[in-house]
Amino acid sequence: MSEYYGKNEIMNAIAAASKTLSARKEEVNRLNVFPVPDGDTGTNMSLTLEMVVENIARLPIGSRSADVRKAITNGALMGARGNSGVITSQILRGLCEGFEGAESLNAASLSAAFSHAVDVAFKAVRKPVEGTILTVLRDTAQAVKKAAKKKGVTTDAVLDAMVAEAYASVQRTPELLPVLKENNVVDAGGFGLAILFDAFASALMGRDGQMGDEMAFARTDAPKVEIEQVNDWEGSQYRYCTEFLVHSDELDAQEGLDFLGTMGDCELLVGQNPHFKVHVHTNTPDKVLAYMLERGQISEVHIHNMQLQSAERTAKLAAEEGAATASEPPRPLGFVAVAAGEGNAKILESLGVDVVVSGGQTMNPSTKDLLEAVGRVNAEAVVILPNNKNIIMAAQSAAQLADVPCAVVPTRSVPEAFAALFGVDDTASLEENVEAMAEAFEDVKTGEVTTAIKDAKDAHGGAIRAGDVIGIADDSIESVGSTVEEVVFALLEVMEAEDADTLTFLAGADMSDDEMDDLVAKIESRYEDLEVDAHRGDQPLYPVVMSVE
Repeated sequence: MSEYYGKNEIMNAIAAASKTLSARKEEVNRLNVFPVPDGDTGTNMSLTLEMVVENIARLPIGSRSADVRKAITNGALMGARGNSGVITSQILRGLCEGFEGAESLNAASLSAAFSHAVDVAFKAVRKPVEGTILTVLRDTAQAVKKAAKKKGVTTDAVLDAMVAEAYASVQRTPELLPVLKENNVVDAGGFGLAILFDAFASALMGRDGQMGDEMAFARTDAPKVEIEQVNDWEGSQYRYCTEFLVHSDELDAQEGLDFLGTMGDCELLVGQNPHFKVHVHTNTPDKVLAYMLERGQISEVHIHNMQLQSAERTAKLAAEEGAATASEPPRPLGFVAVAAGEGNAKILESLGVDVVVSGGQTMNPSTKDLLEAVGRVNAEAVVILPNNKNIIMAAQSAAQLADVPCAVVPTRSVPEAFAALFGVDDTASLEENVEAMAEAFEDVKTGEVTTAIKDAKDAHGGAIRAGDVIGIADDSIESVGSTVEEVVFALLEVMEAEDADTLTFLAGADMSDDEMDDLVAKIESRYEDLEVDAHRGDQPLYPVVMSVE
């Protein structure tokens, strides 16, 4: 039994714990009962830990304990994804700050670290909910404090108490949070934290296995749930999970958090000058970004449509349950497309797209995301429609790695994908279809309307100020104005709408139905010979996306 552990042993144990959590993330993911838990809890927690390990690995040999704590804190903040990841980052920050002044991990320093971690993590969440990861942290901290007070106690004994109470607290979460009890599961974040503590302690003490065998129910079919039973998010006015890093010496954290509270819910602003992590559920991610840009620089922006995530998750669960009985033969040709906005996704699916990957201008899916989407298509060959120039290379990489014949039709917008899909011939080969689809959108001209987030210049050298409405025609900023309507009509002139036959109009999430109807009516009045096909695209940040051909 060890009396203390040094920084090298701690770093190795963190790496081992991260590896274990990554390997078991699907067990945690399957416990999610909320329609949109900002992505999957296990995945987000594991990504947070992976960045911590990357930061530690960059440290030079012989780094001081203070450098190790800083690497852990910064790595957790930079790598945090979703609510669960951000809260995990604050738990790790609190543990590191609580260890300040200690050169080794022993019973006393472990107790002090956990006590501080509770303070930091609870302060990060405006409305802590019992039966969640925070409850598990608090219960574990109390058990560590109690064990550490025992006369002659060893560090290993305190670590054992830590792990035992973490799992016991997880088991109690359904009694504290009704939605967990209704669905016969424990809290996913709490379970992920218990796995992390367990793996860390096991690695530190040199044990081969873990204590968590009694939690093996998470590997069975029992935790599968019906998402429709959970109504805490369904119908919520907030659609976009928005998270990013802010780099600023001027940002007032409390003032920023108060602002986020006016933009939506599940707001988090953690970190300290000059690095912060922002997380909020909102209908206006553009306003959130604009506010933070006035106070500093931003990076690592992720905006997820939670409504689409909910639909994808429900479909995934249904696919898992039906996989055993599925017997449909593969179709000759299947399709994967990238799009942001529930309306855009529905239109693409109506045109024959099998899997719509959520993404676009501010959230480019990775090669892995696209490859997994191709794998879900039941077809002998697959076409990928990236619908954004920044996604084309990732799509091409996915096509090369796919297990089935796969090709990319290099669409740069959703309207181009609509046109391309009209060129599909079910009797033709993959190569013939790729050629025909590419020809089908050759004459499509796309225009996008959005708001400038910083000062710049348009394609003609004209000044653009942050907050101006701008019109983009085929990647060139061609019009600048003060209203969406003004810019739409200026853009239509640039796109030569008077010579076109049809206009496809996609209303964004920030445009109401009445606003859409009014603007479409004005377009039809000005361009009497133009057939306008208007739909709700519900894409974020772009109130209008349109195309003419």
